[in-house]
Amino acid sequence: MNARDPHDEPPAAGRGRNESPEERADRRWGDLLQEVRVAQTGVQILFGFLLTVVFQQRFTTLDGTDRHIYVVTVVLGAATTGALVGPVTMHRLLTGRRLKPQTVVLASRLTLLGLFLLLCTMASSLLLVLRVAMRDTTAAWLVGALVVWFALCWFALPLWAWHNERRNR
Repeated sequence: MNARDPHDEPPAAGRGRNESPEERADRRWGDLLQEVRVAQTGVQILFGFLLTVVFQQRFTTLDGTDRHIYVVTVVLGAATTGALVGPVTMHRLLTGRRLKPQTVVLASRLTLLGLFLLLCTMASSLLLVLRVAMRDTTAAWLVGALVVWFALCWFALPLWAWHNERRNR
């Protein structure tokens, strides 16, 4: 794989682990699996709930906009599930082919995509629920604030820490 992954940078003098590329890939793969397990559990619960909504009596009372938001939310939930299950399938299909470093990079990227899709699924789910609960424009503002919060916690803070560490090297 020609794309450079920041995780593959050698440790600075006196810092980091002394491990072979294969050991590093094994460690990173184990870490990634733990992260995916946490995200998958939440996505599976959310997606399962979303699939049952259409069968509730109150669903028929939703207006056209809310039904469209629901459809978008279900599609986003399915896409999120696909992205977060993808690393497991990738590992299963590529195990034993001496491609673990490349597999880790691809699976890591797929997991990041899954987390971004999870952010979108959460936003869409919240928008639907809050629109039904509040019936005013406050719902959109609350969802916007929560999207900013999720983006800060999930993406901005880790990227800030990474940037700070690189700058301090």
